[in-house]
Amino acid sequence: MGNIKNIVIIGNGISGITAARHIRKRSDDPITIISAETDHFFSRTALMYIYMGHMKYESTKPYEDWFWGKNNLQLLKGFVKKVDTDKKELQLHSGKILGYDILIIATGSKPNKFGWPGEDLKGVQGLYSYQDLENMQIFTRGIRRAVVVGGGLIGIEMVEMLLSREIPVTFLVREASFWDMVLPSGESAMVNRHIREHEVDLRLETELEKILPDDKGRARAVISSGGEEIPCQFVGLAVGVHPNIGFLKESKVDTDRGILVNPYFETNIPDVYAIGDCVQYSEPLPGRKPIEQVWYTGRIHGETVALTITGKRTPYQPGPWFNSAKFFDIEYQVYGNVSNVAGKNETSVYWEDQAGKRSIRLVYAMDTRTLLGVNLMGVRFRHQVCDNWIRDKISIDEAVRNLNKAFFDAEFSDNPLPMVTDQYNRQNPDHPVHMKKSKSFISNIFS
Repeated sequence: MGNIKNIVIIGNGISGITAARHIRKRSDDPITIISAETDHFFSRTALMYIYMGHMKYESTKPYEDWFWGKNNLQLLKGFVKKVDTDKKELQLHSGKILGYDILIIATGSKPNKFGWPGEDLKGVQGLYSYQDLENMQIFTRGIRRAVVVGGGLIGIEMVEMLLSREIPVTFLVREASFWDMVLPSGESAMVNRHIREHEVDLRLETELEKILPDDKGRARAVISSGGEEIPCQFVGLAVGVHPNIGFLKESKVDTDRGILVNPYFETNIPDVYAIGDCVQYSEPLPGRKPIEQVWYTGRIHGETVALTITGKRTPYQPGPWFNSAKFFDIEYQVYGNVSNVAGKNETSVYWEDQAGKRSIRLVYAMDTRTLLGVNLMGVRFRHQVCDNWIRDKISIDEAVRNLNKAFFDAEFSDNPLPMVTDQYNRQNPDHPVHMKKSKSFISNIFS
């Protein structure tokens, strides 16, 4: 590769670590990874399972502690205070100065706060870092009630975590229905019902006004937008996250809401790259948002920037959108473009079971009849099949005809696909389709 270059990565999350691993596969350049959160990389999505007792922290680390030394990856624990791109130096809070030839910024996100009175009290926090988990362990011990603010994925995770310790929860959601800025109305209503079935005190169209302290500087109650005082000893703030870029305020790196990058994750400064949750695309790809804060895109960021840094300049090509989550017992998957409100040229076939615990939505264009997206609740489809369908821009007729190819759990639950097909045919009498016969479960897996 020519001259040896000193590579420094700020952040040891999925993006930073993936970049380090893939650079090491292609280069012997020195790599230093800086993080103040934990000594070693761990799966951030597993935080809730540590709290619930399903996993230990050690089990969330994908690599043994010896992995880093064996692969000549130097780990440095500390906070970066300032980035001087003219001198190619980092200043740490400890006072240490660290030089670099190539810098990769992968500092992730921070929980949002909106200036509520009392938001800095003890027992008030978000859930993003390992330190957040440690604080939640401390401040929920022996409490009588908690309040969680914010109707998104982190919010419902915090609710489930608290319920696992038999702590009653009041859930304040600003929107008229849970996550209705993302989920279509049918799926959002399903989650509302499921939350209430778990005896959660769900308050829709309700916001936080302020948090009241006790005489020891700890939360004792919240005041809602309706003026109600709700006693509690813990307040979970789950009102979204924002890119963690405050340390770049005095640098020459261009930022907006996040660090501005091109399709190669290059910033405006030569030899400075940014990846992961802290990134904002200067020119987002069609159908994608400027900031994408999900695990799998962060992994692709790391792989992509590693190729560019090691001599194979490669643009970001994430493929169709995908996300997954779990709302208590209901698994959620989305592929492609599924909006909460259908666009002008969009329609969908939607099936929901009588119990209101499973649904399938297939979104397609009305003019070309091209499949645009798949939304699943309580039903599993094979990722590769859905991804290929959307990449290949197949027709809705072809998708319905081949639903058996996608369906993953046919031998573990009632097969809903005939009902989906019937629903589609009722909506499209001029385009009736007949679903192909199903293969066996094993054949489906290995086809």
